[in-house]
Amino acid sequence: MNDDAPSIRLDRLSKWYGDVLAVNEVSAEFGPGVTGLLGPNGAGKSTLLKVVTGMLYPSLGGVTVCGERPFDAPHVMRRVGLVPEQDPIYSGASAFEVTAYLTRLHGFSAAEAAARAQTTLERVGLAAAMDRPVRGYSKGMRQRAKLAQALAHDPDVLILDEPLNGMDPVARRDVVQLIHDLGAEGRCVLVSSHVLHEVESMTKRVLLMDHGRVIADGTIAEIRRDLSDRPLTIRVETSAPRELAGRIVLLEGVERVDVGPGLVVVMTKRPNDVFAGLAAWAVDDHVPIGGYGPTDESLEAVFRYLTT
Repeated sequence: MNDDAPSIRLDRLSKWYGDVLAVNEVSAEFGPGVTGLLGPNGAGKSTLLKVVTGMLYPSLGGVTVCGERPFDAPHVMRRVGLVPEQDPIYSGASAFEVTAYLTRLHGFSAAEAAARAQTTLERVGLAAAMDRPVRGYSKGMRQRAKLAQALAHDPDVLILDEPLNGMDPVARRDVVQLIHDLGAEGRCVLVSSHVLHEVESMTKRVLLMDHGRVIADGTIAEIRRDLSDRPLTIRVETSAPRELAGRIVLLEGVERVDVGPGLVVVMTKRPNDVFAGLAAWAVDDHVPIGGYGPTDESLEAVFRYLTT
């Protein structure tokens, strides 16, 4: 990857506070597109993001953003947009005033900053409320105001710490789509969340953290395939569940078969054999098989496997 490209690199990064080890030898690389930073509260996500954005120095290891260290480097931070965990501090000002002011700090003229603030606030769905004081906003509106402030200077790298907190379902849908679009535009987007389905709705590439360590890095499907010692659960729709279960139970690697009305649920360490058998039985033996597929390649299932 070009060092100047939108990117974040972590090299055995550690951060501790006294006897508390918040981030423990994390190495990872993020390029253009959306990556989910996932883990429970206390996993070290927010500390990691504060190091990436230059707010904290690492205790050990290194970090670069677009090829440069982010500490005391305004020219690097001009390429970065941050949605912090904390709410806006200028609560008496309007979202437009705050966004325009922060955009001016990136070197834009007053007119250009005002134009960018208006365009970005419209993009995040605050067109009708941009002139109202932020202190009167709901939690979800304040989150969207923070997103506008992060986007107005057109950054290459976006760091989003729990960006969907407090949003209603419609706002969540719109912001998830916006995050997709930002990644598709070639920006490096790192989204932190402890809510599994939120991350899964934004991206398939995830970095899972627990107790300061990375426990998995890759797409959800890749991580699940790497868990070769864990059986995969497959759900099969069929109008002949008992006949089908009798065939499946004879396959090597099958650990359990449950039969229900119109379905068979299989636990197996050799899912490809099951998938091949289903296809052959449906075509060659005309066994009535409807839809089928794994039930536990979701992010929630992967995280449960890795932390239990």
